[in-house]
Amino acid sequence: MCSVISRVKPCHRALAVSLRLRTNTESPSYAAAQSRRFSPGVSSGVEPLWVSSRSYSSRTAMTEGLFFRQLLELESMTYTYLLADTATKEAVIIDPVLETINRDLKLIGELGLNLKVAVNTHCHADHITSTGLMKKGLAGLKSAISKYSGASADILLSEGDKIPFGKHCLTVRETPGHTDGCLTLVMEDQSMAFTGDALLIRGCGRTDFQQGCSKRLYNSVHQKIFTLPDQCLVYPAHDYLGQTVSTVGEERKFNPRLTKSIDQFVDIMKNLNLPKPAKIDIAVPANLVCGLHEV
Repeated sequence: MCSVISRVKPCHRALAVSLRLRTNTESPSYAAAQSRRFSPGVSSGVEPLWVSSRSYSSRTAMTEGLFFRQLLELESMTYTYLLADTATKEAVIIDPVLETINRDLKLIGELGLNLKVAVNTHCHADHITSTGLMKKGLAGLKSAISKYSGASADILLSEGDKIPFGKHCLTVRETPGHTDGCLTLVMEDQSMAFTGDALLIRGCGRTDFQQGCSKRLYNSVHQKIFTLPDQCLVYPAHDYLGQTVSTVGEERKFNPRLTKSIDQFVDIMKNLNLPKPAKIDIAVPANLVCGLHEV
């Protein structure tokens, strides 16, 4: 039976409701992407997508009895993922964003889902998570993040831990390098992997702040993600070009950074010359306390 371990005391800090967020990203393509109101392939309605036989290219996830929804937050171009068991209605949300909490709670309510766990793939620097505030509105909801993130949460996750929802579960793979606490969450049948900022579509997370280490990231991706089946769908935390999903096989073959040698990869990452994320000074402290931030 899948189980989640290592629980700690919930966050208690209050959120100032008047907090207004501004964001920046690491991609020079962000400005162009921002002008598009909807990312191709991302649903803006509430009609459920019951994933049983639907194609992305020649294949997409075909896990029986799984509800899946990919949602987009436009300012930081962050993807939030909602997964549920269609029989029990137990659900998990991955990387929820404060700016879109009302949208997410509305969808969860309309579909009658019982949200059990809100998990962050890492301590984000470009947006504030809605995990802390979401817990205030949903009884029994638990927050989760890596034990190596330095953040507070009800559940501190490490390699091999399971996050169950109904008959399904996500398995934790530690993929540090972008930050110490980066996680990749893999469906039990290895049909889908939620890679956070470790592996992006034809890219990867930056390594020049927040305990970043290029060699560690390279090894994490090659050992923990590229060892998944070729057809495993890759769902990242961000995309700035409207891409919604890739596959392990595609990224292993076409990723312009991670197909290089480790020394070449380190050199590429060293010379990105990216601007500091505009919100890092408020986002990181807030996310270290489940997204609850006193201002």
